[in-house]
Amino acid sequence: MDFPIFHADLIGNRAIIAVIATLHVLINHGLAVGMMPLIAAIEWHGHRTSDRRWDQLGYKLLFCAFLVTTTVGALTGVGIWLSASLINPYAIGSLIRVFFWAWFTEWLVFITEVCLILAYFLTWKKWTAGAAKTRHIRLGAALGLFSWITMAIIVSILGFMMDPGNWLSEHTLFAGFTNPIYLPQLAFRTPLALTMAGVVASFLAIFFIARADPFRAQALRALNLWTLFWAPFTLAGGWWYMSVVPETMRERVGTALLTLQFESWQSDFYAIVIGTVAFIYLIAQISVLRPTWVPRAAYLVALLAITWLTGHFERVREFVRKPYVIGQYMYANGIRADDYPLLKRDGVIAHSTYTYPLSDAEKAGLAASGHEQVQRGKDVFMITCSRCHTGSGVNSVITQFERLFGSGAWDRKLLADYTTTMHDLRTYMPPFPGTQDELLALSDYLIQLRTTGAAVPGAQQAGVGANPPAATVAARPRPQSAPMTERRP
Repeated sequence: MDFPIFHADLIGNRAIIAVIATLHVLINHGLAVGMMPLIAAIEWHGHRTSDRRWDQLGYKLLFCAFLVTTTVGALTGVGIWLSASLINPYAIGSLIRVFFWAWFTEWLVFITEVCLILAYFLTWKKWTAGAAKTRHIRLGAALGLFSWITMAIIVSILGFMMDPGNWLSEHTLFAGFTNPIYLPQLAFRTPLALTMAGVVASFLAIFFIARADPFRAQALRALNLWTLFWAPFTLAGGWWYMSVVPETMRERVGTALLTLQFESWQSDFYAIVIGTVAFIYLIAQISVLRPTWVPRAAYLVALLAITWLTGHFERVREFVRKPYVIGQYMYANGIRADDYPLLKRDGVIAHSTYTYPLSDAEKAGLAASGHEQVQRGKDVFMITCSRCHTGSGVNSVITQFERLFGSGAWDRKLLADYTTTMHDLRTYMPPFPGTQDELLALSDYLIQLRTTGAAVPGAQQAGVGANPPAATVAARPRPQSAPMTERRP
């Protein structure tokens, strides 16, 4: 282990990444990838018909998209890099090594996209007629294309994290980029973004155009025709996407949709999803036929519905690939599957660069209990558990064990035995990578943590200490099944 681990014990590490990444996807899909082609089409139509009202609508939509994507969109994009680097540096490091040139290209495309949106927005009211207007429309089309290329590159990386495919044997960028999930996911996300843009634009249009203006009905009809056109492609792409998701991941969809407690009414949840999609489609259909019949609230509900569906899709996609963060290669705890034999032999602490000091409450509890292994147990918890579990916050490890063992006294050996078998009982949990002694130390720490009720401070709060590997461990030969450097991507 090379990095001290960031740990947020209130909302949890995984929740930090989830909130940032989901918000970024919603902005990227609805206001960039989908919205830019729509705005360019609106501008083209207005120029072709010599109707300035379309031009004014396109400019107002662009202003909203420009404002949100260059502020919240940009911040969440950077936030994904920052949070992933702090919380799971091994996963992001592996992805960078595999997709270095893809990410290098994506950054060039992104910079071009930023320059294009600045130019597109700032020249809208200057290039208003003749050849200048034609160039401006082409500029908008180029912006839409570059927005899509950005997503097309990132989708490959998202697919790789679910199923690396031939990369596991070939270890090439081409093998990683052309993973089995890539094209189906791209075929789903592209029309999803375009559909979402139509819903967002319809909602904004009811505020941009006065109710008494006859153009309002005309605009809503056109925007919802856009939505209806792309909706079937979204459904077809979603079906293709689900058909290539590995069977082991599809088995976890029930838990991923809500939580383990609600797994029994998975079919009811599917009915809710189908009803939500039908409602969005119905509002779009009525808006095409009788736009004056649709109240503002219906457009708001449609917007919230497609936002919820897209956000929940991201939640499910993140969950189903567990216990891996990179399918079949690296577990959610940041440890490669090939390294498990070595860590089971030597222990995870032996190969960790840092240790994590106890808090004052933990020290007081340790003095009272006499458990000398609590410090080692905290190190094990931080290395193997803290990326998904907190001590006393969201997804608290204490709460999870209390559901299993009740509110009475806990037996350290019983805790250790369950931790050994938890991967077999809950396949979305990574197997424990350490030694039996570390298992008992972890049990001692969890018992102590439950007693004190204290939060688990991360490296940013408690600091870290050096942990030089023992000479006896360093001198041992490494198992042939677990090379630490030769197969590192």
